[in-house]
Amino acid sequence: MGWRDYPAAPAAGTVLCLLDAIPDGEGREFVFGSSVSGVRVLVVRRGDRAWGYVNRCPHNYIPLNDVPDRFVSFDHEWIVCSTHGAVFRYEDGFCEDGPCQGRSLEVLAVAVESGTIVVAD
Repeated sequence: MGWRDYPAAPAAGTVLCLLDAIPDGEGREFVFGSSVSGVRVLVVRRGDRAWGYVNRCPHNYIPLNDVPDRFVSFDHEWIVCSTHGAVFRYEDGFCEDGPCQGRSLEVLAVAVESGTIVVAD
């Protein structure tokens, strides 16, 4: 199931937050809908760029984080799955190491428009 298949998936143009609301090198989670039919997404930021992904590890399909908004390594270089330590690139969600090596996070297209992160088409 892709993120657009969820009944509560955010539509293109949905405002997520101001870019500055996510500290540089960090991530933030957004939840759309209920725990049953909803979708959890994360957005990570580096400088003036942001990337969005479904918050679901491709290894066993559970959320990447166990602490709210904690998605990245201490050096702010990787997105990390807190359960099994898989590490993913910010730029494309590709898993470089861990039990799902070679797989990728599901992309949620986002754009930065006038300092605001929005869901892209």
